[in-house]
Amino acid sequence: MENRILVTGGAGFIGHHFILQLLKKTNWHITSLDRLDVSGNLNRLSEVLNQFPNSYRRRLKIVFHDLKAEINKIISKNLGNFDYIVHMAASSHVDRSISDPLSFVYDNVVGTCNILNFAKNQKKLKKFVYFSTDEVFGPAPKKVKYKEMDRYNSTNPYSASKAGGEELAVAYANTYKMPVVITHTMNVFGERQHPEKFIPLCIRKILNNQIIDVHSDSKKKKPGSRYYIHAEDVANGCLFILVNNFEKKFPSDFGGAKIIKFNLVGPSEKSNLDVVKNIARVLKKKPKFRLVDFHSSRPGHDLRYALDGSLLKKLGWYPRLTFEKRIEQVVNWTVSNKNWFKI
Repeated sequence: MENRILVTGGAGFIGHHFILQLLKKTNWHITSLDRLDVSGNLNRLSEVLNQFPNSYRRRLKIVFHDLKAEINKIISKNLGNFDYIVHMAASSHVDRSISDPLSFVYDNVVGTCNILNFAKNQKKLKKFVYFSTDEVFGPAPKKVKYKEMDRYNSTNPYSASKAGGEELAVAYANTYKMPVVITHTMNVFGERQHPEKFIPLCIRKILNNQIIDVHSDSKKKKPGSRYYIHAEDVANGCLFILVNNFEKKFPSDFGGAKIIKFNLVGPSEKSNLDVVKNIARVLKKKPKFRLVDFHSSRPGHDLRYALDGSLLKKLGWYPRLTFEKRIEQVVNWTVSNKNWFKI
């Protein structure tokens, strides 16, 4: 009998890339749970399904629900039982979290509690994956890359709310013996990303000969940096975690349940200015940019994030394509798909 998987936020940017890989690489039956807000867009899933024969469409079911509310008996019956649950639904914009912190607590903490309550009553659940972020660790000093079990240091309400959801997942593993896995990933980019994000924003501004503000230090000399990762790599990494059983490789934490955490990390560290120049190279244009002291003028934004991806690499997973190859792929797709990106 085929596995059944529930993906929260399946119509979101990362969620729809994950569903695409599930359709390509498994025969599983997929349910997407989504409320379709700022980031959710069913057109993403429509384009994904159009890549497959009609028989594949029957493998995907979409259920509408806002996780700020509990999953009641009617919705629970509609959803059914699952072998896997991947909780990707979240509010994720730092600026909005700074102006409206409570909404992020509702979405990322209360919402996580509600899906965990649903999951703990599943009879055959093999894994519950909580999709967290590098930002729970806070800014990374030079040469430091945070490992999975390092301490938290949230610097904005968004990262604090994700850390709160993460701790709830740990608590449910310890209290209810749920099979919880936690992932941290970094700045994700790819096809069908919201145009407010840095890479699609850069593509638009370079094409329109506009000036790009590049996040830098207070002296306006050193740009911020990230381990940018393509959404397809994130999706493949998440699937790798689902289909492999690593429990025996990890000791129990603090004498309780086994809390397994993985960092999903891009192939190499790139400064924000590197990103701009790589996009301009693909577009064959000269970019206009200025280094701006976001670190001081935008509280809650950090100059550098860095994760250590060695654990998953030892187990056999890492991004196979370079950042340069991935950015070329995304830029060319974006220019050819103006319905997703108004130029």
